[in-house]
Amino acid sequence: MTAPTPDAERTQPAPRVDSEVGPLRAVLLHRPGNELKRLTPRNNDQLLFDSIPWVDRAQDEHDAFADVLGGRGVEVMLLAESLVVALADERAHAAAARTAVDRRRLGNELADALASHLSTVDAKGLADVLMGGMTFEELPAAEGASLVRKMHHPHDFVVDPLPNLLFTRDSSVWIGDRVAIASLAMPARARETALLDVIYAYHPRFRTAGRAYGAHSAPVEGGDVLLLSPGVIAIGVGERTTPAGAESLARSAFSDGLAHTVLAVPIAQDRATMHLDTVCTMVDRDAVVMYPAIRDTLRAYTLRPNGSGGVQVDGPDPFLTAAATAMGIDHLRVIDTGLDPVTAEREQWDDGNNTLALAPGVVVAYERNVETNSRLADAGIEVLRISGSELGTGRGGPRCMSCPVARDSL
Repeated sequence: MTAPTPDAERTQPAPRVDSEVGPLRAVLLHRPGNELKRLTPRNNDQLLFDSIPWVDRAQDEHDAFADVLGGRGVEVMLLAESLVVALADERAHAAAARTAVDRRRLGNELADALASHLSTVDAKGLADVLMGGMTFEELPAAEGASLVRKMHHPHDFVVDPLPNLLFTRDSSVWIGDRVAIASLAMPARARETALLDVIYAYHPRFRTAGRAYGAHSAPVEGGDVLLLSPGVIAIGVGERTTPAGAESLARSAFSDGLAHTVLAVPIAQDRATMHLDTVCTMVDRDAVVMYPAIRDTLRAYTLRPNGSGGVQVDGPDPFLTAAATAMGIDHLRVIDTGLDPVTAEREQWDDGNNTLALAPGVVVAYERNVETNSRLADAGIEVLRISGSELGTGRGGPRCMSCPVARDSL
C-alpha cells in the first residue's frame, strides 16, 4: 500500500461518522495475521480468546467479509497496511518502537538490545513485530549474559502479540469529524491504542483529523460506544468501560460540540456481555436488535451539558425510553435476538446482536445466527450473511471487527 496522491486524497471521503446507520463509505479492518498464530492453549485465555482459531480459515472468512463491504461500495482500509504507511515517517517509527519495549519486565540491558534491534528494521518489519510480537529466541543475541533471557523459555514473548487487533471497533471510534483513541481495560490489549495513535497521527489520510477524548483517560472501549443518532451517544458501562470513562468521553463530546446527550448504560460485568454492542446494535434509523433478556431491565443515566461547563445527570430510566427521547422519536423498534430464551442466549453468545449497518435497514451479520437473522428479515432489514466460525473465537461479530471511518449523513 502506498501513500495516496493529493488528487487521490481529495476523492476519498473525509473521515466523519455521525450515526450507526448512515451509508458506510470507508472502514478500518484488520485482516488476521501472524498474531493469531501465536495463540496456544497455554496463553489463549490470557490473550482473551475462547479457543484457538484456524488462522487460514479465519483469513478466508475475513476476506469474504471485506469483499461484502467492497461489493456495497465501501472503501476498506486495512490496519496493517495503514500502520506500515504511518511507520515510514521516522518520528512514527521511533515512537512506535518505544511502545514495544517494557523496561520494567526486561531490565535495562535486554531492553536496550530490543530497542537497538527495532531501530534497525524497516517499517514493514517493525509493524510485524508490533502486531505479531517477538519471542526471546527471535531477538538477536546481545553482548554479555542476561538473567532475564536465561530465566525465560525461548518461546516466551519479549514483545507480546496483539491478536485482538482483529476487533478494530474497540481501540478507536469516530465521533463526528474527530477520533477517540480508546483506553482499553484489559492488559492484553493495552498496547493496541499506541498503534492506532501512530496511524491517526502519521498516516496521510488522517493528518488533519482532530482528537476526541484520549487514550490516557479512564477506561472506555469502542464496543461500548453507540452513536444512536447525530448528537446522541450511548455508552455501555460494565466489564471494559468504567463510569469515569463514560463521563470523561461525555464531557469531551460536549466540549467539542459532538453531542448534546450521552446515555450511560450499565451492563453486566461478564464475558458474555463485555460491551454494549454484544447486547444491542442499531439496524435502522429507529430500530435496534437487542438481547431480550435485558430488554426490560436495561437502564440509562442521561448526561447533558449544564450550561456552565459541567454535566447534568438524570435517571436512571428505561434505556429504550431514554434513547427515544434523546433521539426525538416516539419509540425505538426492537427486534429480539432468537425466538425463545435458549436460542436467544445461544445467539447472543454467538454475536447475533453484533451487526454492522451498511445503510439504514442493511446489515452484515454472522450466518450462524439463523433465528435472529430471520427476525431481522421479517422486520424489513436486509441481512448480508457472512461466515464467522473462526473469526468469532475472540468473541466479536461484524461490528466488533470494523471501525467506520466515514459515513454519509442521514
